[in-house]
Amino acid sequence: MSIEERKYPGELASPQQVHELAEEYRKAAYLLLQLGRPGKPLTRAPFRLTAIHAIELYLTALLLHRGHNPAQIRKMQHNLSERTEQALAAGLRLRAKTAKHLESLSQNREYLVTRYGPELAATASQINRLTATLEEVAVKTTVLIALPVRSQQADSAIGVEVQGRVPAAPLSAKTDN
Repeated sequence: MSIEERKYPGELASPQQVHELAEEYRKAAYLLLQLGRPGKPLTRAPFRLTAIHAIELYLTALLLHRGHNPAQIRKMQHNLSERTEQALAAGLRLRAKTAKHLESLSQNREYLVTRYGPELAATASQINRLTATLEEVAVKTTVLIALPVRSQQADSAIGVEVQGRVPAAPLSAKTDN
């Protein structure tokens, strides 16, 4: 079997499977957070990496749930800004502060800094901001993935609130305040 004939790992995964994987990474992130020591930024690196990866997986699960092509998602690589834009267009509503943080994670290349830049550990986003972002993305994507796509579209069209979620805003307003 040639390399071209092989499927990319995860290409055949369902949105629910990717969501379950995100949940496991989120749980692991919180366990790793307990190992961090005050005043020692490097001790938080495993938490950061795991939290950022969980966020990426939650966004991926939502995009898959909304019918995005796995190959197109993979082309985004670890770009959380692009994933966030696509997720917002697919109906995810985030607080403006959270959306801005996801963009800054990409702009500051925190995924790479966390993995390979110990000299830059002190420049990464604050732990409480990363934790808040992880939680908001986890909760809101979980709600959207639990609902059938057709139901979400109908609810947005008629302005019904779904489990505490504000109906989809006009396309010009991608985030909630």
